[in-house]
Amino acid sequence: MLDFLTGMRLPRDNDLCAVGCRYDRRMESKILSSVACIAAMKLVSGCGGPAIGPPPDTEIRMIEEEIHGVNVQDPYRWLEESDTTETRDWISEQSAYSRSYLDSLPMREAIRQRMAEILASGSISTPTEAGGRYFYSRRSGDQDQPVVFMRNGLDGDEQVLLDPNSMSTDGTTTVDWFVPSKDGKLLAYGKSVQGTETSTMYLRDVESGEDLSDVFPKVRFANPQWLKDGSGFYYSRPRDVESIGPGEELYDRRVYFHELGRNYDEDPVVFGEGLDKAHIPDAVLSHDERYLLLDTFLGWGRNHLYVQNRATSQMVTIADGGEFSYAGEILEDTLYLHTNQNAPRYRVVAVDLRRPEPANWTTIIPESEAVIEFARIVGQRVFVGRMEDAHSELYSYALDGSDERKVRLPGLGTVGGFESQRSSGEAFFSFSSYVQAPTVFRIQGHEVEPILWEAVDSPVDSDAFEVRQVFFPSKDGTRIPMYLIGRHGLPADGTVPGLLYGYGGFNIALTPSYSTWIFPWIEAGNLLVIANLRGGSEYGEDWHRAGMLGNKQNVFDDFVAAGEYLKAEGLVDPDRLAIHGRSNGGLLVGAAMTQRPELWRSVVCGVPLLDMLRYDKFRMAKLWVSEYGSAENPEDFAWLHAYSPYHRIEAGTAYPATLIYTADSDSRVDPMHARKMIARLQTATSGDAPILLRYEQSAGHGRGKPLHKIVDEWADIWSFVFAQLE
Repeated sequence: MLDFLTGMRLPRDNDLCAVGCRYDRRMESKILSSVACIAAMKLVSGCGGPAIGPPPDTEIRMIEEEIHGVNVQDPYRWLEESDTTETRDWISEQSAYSRSYLDSLPMREAIRQRMAEILASGSISTPTEAGGRYFYSRRSGDQDQPVVFMRNGLDGDEQVLLDPNSMSTDGTTTVDWFVPSKDGKLLAYGKSVQGTETSTMYLRDVESGEDLSDVFPKVRFANPQWLKDGSGFYYSRPRDVESIGPGEELYDRRVYFHELGRNYDEDPVVFGEGLDKAHIPDAVLSHDERYLLLDTFLGWGRNHLYVQNRATSQMVTIADGGEFSYAGEILEDTLYLHTNQNAPRYRVVAVDLRRPEPANWTTIIPESEAVIEFARIVGQRVFVGRMEDAHSELYSYALDGSDERKVRLPGLGTVGGFESQRSSGEAFFSFSSYVQAPTVFRIQGHEVEPILWEAVDSPVDSDAFEVRQVFFPSKDGTRIPMYLIGRHGLPADGTVPGLLYGYGGFNIALTPSYSTWIFPWIEAGNLLVIANLRGGSEYGEDWHRAGMLGNKQNVFDDFVAAGEYLKAEGLVDPDRLAIHGRSNGGLLVGAAMTQRPELWRSVVCGVPLLDMLRYDKFRMAKLWVSEYGSAENPEDFAWLHAYSPYHRIEAGTAYPATLIYTADSDSRVDPMHARKMIARLQTATSGDAPILLRYEQSAGHGRGKPLHKIVDEWADIWSFVFAQLE
C-alpha cells in the first residue's frame, strides 16, 4: 500500500483500519435528536447559513514573469512565506473571519456530537506475528491516538507497549509505525508530533518496556528489516539528517545497516550511493536471510529492483528500465514478483535468482480483466488480491500458480492491511465497505474461509443504507465507474442533495472502504457519490497513465462528467450538489471549481495543491514531478498552466461557496497553496457566497491527527456544506 503523495510503502504492521461501526437500535432516538434531524430540517426549511460580511483585505503585490514565452501573474506570492509577521497576521485575520461564520452555524454542535459518537467506536489494525507474539494497534473510546499492544499467542492477554496518549497533553504525539524483531523481543517504532510525520525512530525492549539508547532522528518511515538474532537491521534514512528541512525526509536517502548499540551516524551504507535525490531506496530481507531485495522508487508505478546475495555480496539486476513497477518476496532461490511489465493490470511471475534474466521469468498468475493489487506468500501458497470494477476479491494459489481457490469475503468491499509472516503460515487482513465497519480476519494458507479475529462496535445502522455502482461516459466516451451511497429508497427525481467526492491520481484506487465522515451526510437522507476517476489504479497502469502528466485534464473531465450525469439522471438536486476532495483530490476540486464554477453549489477543498507552476519548490513535492511534471520543462508548463487552479481564477466570476482547509505542520503539501488560493478567490469572486480558510495549528496532512481535532474538522465541514444547500 502506498502512502498518499509520498510513494513510500506503508508499514504492513501498522496499516491502521478505519474506525469500525455497527448500529445499535437503542441509539435511534439519540440519532434522531442530533444531526440527522437538524440537518434534514435545515434542508427542508430552506434555512441556509448566516449572512457574512466581506473578507479581510489582502494586499496585492503583483509579480509578473515570462515563463516559456507566457506572461504569468502572481499577486500573492508574498503569502508563500509562512513565518513572517505579515503572513501570520493574515492567517489570524482569515481564521477569525472563518470562525465567526462556522461557529454561528446552528447545526454545527449537533454534527460535532454525532461525529464524536461515531468516532468513539475506536479502531483496530491487522496484527503482525513475531516469535509467537502478536503486535497491533487499537484506539478505544475518546482516545486521541491508537495504542500499540502485544499478545503472547493468539489468545494471550493484552499488554500495552506504547501509549502515545500519555506522551503529550494535546494529543498530537503519535506512533506513526512499528516493526517487531523476528523473535518479538524488540520493537522499532517511529514517533512524531503535531502531524508532521517526521518520525524519530526508537527501539523498545518488549519485556522491560524501556527504550534502548539507539535513536534515529528524521527517518520518516525507516522500514527496518531485522536479523533473526535481533542484533541489528537494515533500514533507510536521509543521508544527512542534520541538514534536511521540513518535509524533506524522503530526499537523498540511502539504505544502511545498524548494529545495536552503535550511533546511527556510524552505520555503513548498504545501497543507494549515486541515486538522484528524489529517488527513494528501500530494502526487504528474505526470510532465510540469504538475500536482500533492494528497491529504488522512481515514481508511481515505476521502480528499479535488485537482489543482493548476502554471503557473496553479489548484486543481480531484476529490472532497471525505469518504466514499470516491481514488488516481491523471496522464498529459497525464487523471487515471486508482482509486476506490470508487459501486463498493465499486473501479473505474478517466478524469477529463479540463479537465472534472473527476464527471458527466464515464468508467469504463474497471468494478467486478467481484474487488476492484481498484491501477491503475498502464506505458508506454501500465494495469496493474490484482485480489484474488479473497484472492489476487492481474494484468491490463493499453489506456488506454481495452480489450484486456484477463492477466499470467501463478506460482500462488496475492500481487503486492506494484508499481513503475513513466512514462519507462521497464517495471514491477517481487514475487510470493510462504505457502510460496514472493518473487521479483521485470520486465515491459514490452505483455507478459503477466514476466521473473525476482532471487530469494533459502533452506533451506525449499516442495514439502513444501500451501495450501488453505476457507470457513466466521460467527455471522451471513456466508461467511468461511480458508487452511490445513501438510505434505501432515495428518489431519483432531482430532489436529493448530493456530495461528489474524488481523487484521481498516484495510482490510488477509491474502493468501498469504511469512512466515518460520511454518516452525518447520509443519515440526513442525502446522497454521497464517490467517482473512480482516471489517474487511479482501478483498471491498472493504463488507467493511471490516462490521468497523469499531460493527461491530467482527463481526471477533471471525468469529475465534471460525473456531476453532469448525476443531474441529468435526477439522482441529485441540480441546485444542491457539493464537491469535496483532499490532497491530490484538493487539486481535483480546485480545477473543477475554476473550470465549471456554475456546476457546483459548494466546494470543500482539503490540504490541496493549487499553484501547479510552483508546487515542486516546496516540501516533498519534488517527488511528484513524475506524476504532474514541472513548469521548468516547456512541455510540462503548457499543461500545468492550462489547469493550475490558482492561475485559472477569473475576476468577475461568481464562484461557489468554498471552504479550504489546511494545517501549519503539513509536511507533504505546503499550506501556501491554500493561502494564495483563498486570497485570489476572495478578491476575484463577483458572488456573495462565503469563501473561507480553515487553518489549523499543530496539525499536518492528516495522519496522526488527534481525535478531538478530527471531530472539530468534520463538524466545520459538514455544517458548512449543510448551510449552503438550502
